[in-house]
Amino acid sequence: MKAHTITLHGHEVRFRSAGSGPVILLIHGITGSSRLWEGVIPALARDHTVIAPDLLGHGESAKPRGDYSLGAFASGIRDLLLALGHDRATVVGHSLGGGVAMQFGYQFPERIDRLVLVSSGGLGREVSVLLRSAALPGAEFVLPLLVAPALRDATAAVAGFLGRLGLRPSHDVEEMARGFASLGDLQTRQAFIHTVRGIIAWDGQRVSAMDRLYLAADIPTLLVWGEHDPMIPAVHGEQAHKIVSGSRLEVFPGAGHFPHLHDPERFTDVLLEFIAETEPAKLDHARVRELIQARTA
Repeated sequence: MKAHTITLHGHEVRFRSAGSGPVILLIHGITGSSRLWEGVIPALARDHTVIAPDLLGHGESAKPRGDYSLGAFASGIRDLLLALGHDRATVVGHSLGGGVAMQFGYQFPERIDRLVLVSSGGLGREVSVLLRSAALPGAEFVLPLLVAPALRDATAAVAGFLGRLGLRPSHDVEEMARGFASLGDLQTRQAFIHTVRGIIAWDGQRVSAMDRLYLAADIPTLLVWGEHDPMIPAVHGEQAHKIVSGSRLEVFPGAGHFPHLHDPERFTDVLLEFIAETEPAKLDHARVRELIQARTA
């Protein structure tokens, strides 16, 4: 597994890559980075090309003043694939990355082989109070106080704070603490605020793909959730599973918001089995037009 930097549209994009073969694209969640996939990349790369970018505004990628909408992230993912010489991929998205993955399939249906949603956003209103608070007016003035150097350097203190908000599973506390601490950087914090306010309001998620999930009928779809996800409830995955015909749902017992960290071996087994048992989607704009027209009154 190697880390690389590429310049797209004048902005540096950091990504990890490994292996060869059909492409698996891994998209992290908010405040995360490609580092969150390190535990599963080696197994996935045995027979696949694995690409895991840091989204703009995250990790070691650039944090410009710009568009942090789901559509912009999806376009950036498309451009990264093209720049690297790839036309299609099995797209795996965690949390915010799930919303980006669905948007990618919506905007570029001809480029998606399979869709894998891991504790995904965009499938219901419910979301943790922590993220809803970040969408409130004035959050940009409060965050600098919460991520002051003394607190940012004390991961245990941050983890304790998040634990009091209900994030009990160990991986949830550890990873959210690390992501929360990253907001000490002004540019990262600004990108975070712009991203949150594009998808979340004080009363829950603003963006929902539920009314368009019928368009995924021709895309092999896997949903993976933690049984005790405190950020986005597992019922969202169950509801999406009922809507997307032929989809597969895997709920990891005892896991929280990061099932791929809770049990990386099971996660890779499930994902590779799903890929082996399904054919890549053959969806294009003509087929999307048929699906939409069939639902038009």
